[in-house]
Amino acid sequence: MKISTTWLKDFIDLSQLPHQGSPEELDVLLTNTGLEVEGIESHDQIPGGLKGFVVGEVMSCEKFQVKEKTLSATTVDVGLEELLHIVCGAANVAQGQKVIVATPGTTLYDKEGKALFTIEKRKVYGQASEGMICAEDEIGIGDSHDGILVLDTDLPNGTPATKYFNIQSDLVLEIGLTPNRADAASHWGVARDIRAVSGLSITLPDVSAFQDAEDKLPIEVKIEDDGCTRFCGISLDQVQVGPSPEWLKERLQAIGLRPINNIVDITNFICHGLGQPMHAYDWDQIKGQQLIVKTLAAGTPFTTLDGVERKLDGEEIMICDASGPIGLAGIMGGAGSSIQDSTQKVFLEVAYFKPERIRKSSQVHGLKTDASFRFERGTDIEAKLLALQYATILIQELAGGKVASQLVDYYPNKATLASIDMTYERIHSIMGIELAPSRIQEILKALDFEITHVSEQGFTALAPAYRVDVTREADVIEEILRIHGLDNIPLSDHLSAHFISEFPALDKEKVQKDLSLQLAAKGFQEIISNSLTKAEFHSWIQKDLNFETVEILNKLSEDLGVMRQHMVFHGLEALAHNINRRQKDLKLVEFGKTYHKKGNKYIEKRHAALYATGLWQGETWDASPQKTQLHHLYQVCQAVMQKLGNKPFDTEAIEGSSVFAYGLRISVQKKACLEIGMIQPQLAEKFDVKQDVFMADFDWDYWVKQEKSDFVYQEIPKFPEVRRDLSLVLDKEVSFQSIQRLADQTEKNILKQVALFDVYEGKNLGEGKKSYSISFILQDENQTLTDKVIDATMSRFIQRFEKELGAIIRK
Repeated sequence: MKISTTWLKDFIDLSQLPHQGSPEELDVLLTNTGLEVEGIESHDQIPGGLKGFVVGEVMSCEKFQVKEKTLSATTVDVGLEELLHIVCGAANVAQGQKVIVATPGTTLYDKEGKALFTIEKRKVYGQASEGMICAEDEIGIGDSHDGILVLDTDLPNGTPATKYFNIQSDLVLEIGLTPNRADAASHWGVARDIRAVSGLSITLPDVSAFQDAEDKLPIEVKIEDDGCTRFCGISLDQVQVGPSPEWLKERLQAIGLRPINNIVDITNFICHGLGQPMHAYDWDQIKGQQLIVKTLAAGTPFTTLDGVERKLDGEEIMICDASGPIGLAGIMGGAGSSIQDSTQKVFLEVAYFKPERIRKSSQVHGLKTDASFRFERGTDIEAKLLALQYATILIQELAGGKVASQLVDYYPNKATLASIDMTYERIHSIMGIELAPSRIQEILKALDFEITHVSEQGFTALAPAYRVDVTREADVIEEILRIHGLDNIPLSDHLSAHFISEFPALDKEKVQKDLSLQLAAKGFQEIISNSLTKAEFHSWIQKDLNFETVEILNKLSEDLGVMRQHMVFHGLEALAHNINRRQKDLKLVEFGKTYHKKGNKYIEKRHAALYATGLWQGETWDASPQKTQLHHLYQVCQAVMQKLGNKPFDTEAIEGSSVFAYGLRISVQKKACLEIGMIQPQLAEKFDVKQDVFMADFDWDYWVKQEKSDFVYQEIPKFPEVRRDLSLVLDKEVSFQSIQRLADQTEKNILKQVALFDVYEGKNLGEGKKSYSISFILQDENQTLTDKVIDATMSRFIQRFEKELGAIIRK
């Protein structure tokens, strides 16, 4: 949600804050109250904010001819020590004029904010030119290009153009609004939190001039659905639909809205200013001059304002006239009754619809609008008249409208405020500190709570109508705590727990965090991607997927239409994004889920996916660069497996895969739980990745259960270890793991490590042969090894290698 600080000042005087409402101050203040500021950006009324444009004075002007063109060589005073030499092509430039000058380094923009070019010092037909004297369209304040803009001003030369045109930049706060804070989904709502913390007062729109009139243009309102508990409306005549004034356009553009016309812009202004969605109908298009709120039969077609025909499911709250539906209540109006350029009579409506009904309809039809965003969370039922009256006044001022009916206010059952009994003892127990009763009541009153039945033990709090999320004791305590400030809660010198579990449950998040730290130490960076992806990805690796794709019913787009089928897709997208930005040496890890469907059964699987590409180790003064190979990632996976379980495992080559060109599948007790390999080049190229990519895909649901919860420590051996090496000539199909497993079976007591330090293949070994150079570390923890024991052990190794693997021992 975007909040304009300029707009915010309409409700509260930010200049009275200790730091005059600086961006940093608002960031801390709002975030501490629970309205987390996720970003702050500048919005310029004119693209570029007129940076680099200044007021200048033409001190001299000499005409010169180039072919058929007449140009002017001028000198211009822009408040610097030296005059600027500028070549100007405008016919109306003359000595003594005050003008707007774009100084060197200034960027010019078009109306859409796209950068056109940057002013530089250069030669123009042999003449030095150090800037540009500007026309209206070059500044961005108009469309005229007939000549330069000549100013009538006494401002000193060098004055920024922003001061001359009175242009101010607006700072826009991006607030991550949590679902429970419907009350803050407006500038008024944000101002209320600032008031509660700062003690400043709030200014609301003045609606004292509002008056309704005789029913010249009456609209009969009938409420036949209990999903609408309040409905307010009024008619206006002599409305002139046209562009909004600049100040209104700026308000909307600052928060990312496109101005449409003065009537629609006013309803959007009310929605984002007061948090009250409104709808404006063309009065002449309301058949029978009736508005009926009701449900319609399932399957009824209805075309919304976006031109899409939708089939109703029979549970939507619909706004209808005498002929049929004209609005999907709380979400979007219909195409037939919308405001047109020719509209002269308008009916304004503001209502309260039950959040759960709007939420369901929004989901069913896949429609998310500014109105539904607020209605489905809950709006302020008591602020409807304020919104309607203010909108009416604005239409009178900005569109020349005249009130032409009495105000309709259907509100049969006044909303009951949530009443919560509070005790000071309970408040102090939950908060962990004691606050004076007067401070507690001060905070709640600043948040518009009504305090009744006050006693020494406690009180009753009545939540304001706009706080639909406050329904119980804990909610009230949370309000007190967030305004008092979490930072003001001191930590006790003696922290304690109510109980200590004797058998702690497996903490999957802790296992994941520990592994993340381990991988980060090895140079991996964690990524997080969307679980939604493209349906066509399934066909790219169909051989590896023996299940159906899980489709989204209310998909936002085809690119986000199904649940993720395999971790490889988002990994390649992340690699492509970085490689295209000249980051080619990458090590990434992602924890995520894949989603499968077999018949009527849905399956979610958790994965830990590692990706590596480019250089494994960069070039340094004492080492050459190393290109990432499969064994690099395999070593990392070994370390992960050792941490998570350290169980014996089997490997087999991956064959016939549409994901991996080659690789290994690792199984523990015949359970396949890890695949490591190089991704098929043709698959990588589909994502514009044209370098080798290696991936490891852990079955995280399996491995997280294997994590060792306890560790055994032992004394460092006092006796030395011994190393012996063997060079074995073997068939190419024999893996190093086979040698390692056979060695472990042969000697369980003194064999500590088996390592491969060289592989050789050559014609002199024979067809289909390879040579492994392997080291064996032997150590007895109780005594020094003798040559006799060492030789006997190595002899047993050789015998088994020769007998069971067909090895030839190279001397």
